[in-house]
Amino acid sequence: MPQPASNTRVCRDCDGFAMVAITTGTRHADGSRATLRVTCPACQGAGRTTPAAPLHRIGR
Repeated sequence: MPQPASNTRVCRDCDGFAMVAITTGTRHADGSRATLRVTCPACQGAGRTTPAAPLHRIGR
């Protein structure tokens, strides 16, 4: 039986991959690669967004 879809909102900027490791092309003395860890600036590394506040219309 299929499971219902979750209602968590995935970040539209990172598609849920909030933190990535980017190789710099250089290597450490032990031979491992030097990497940079970068987080998504839109969701601050959470991978999901909060729903936007509803806009209220005033007047006609």
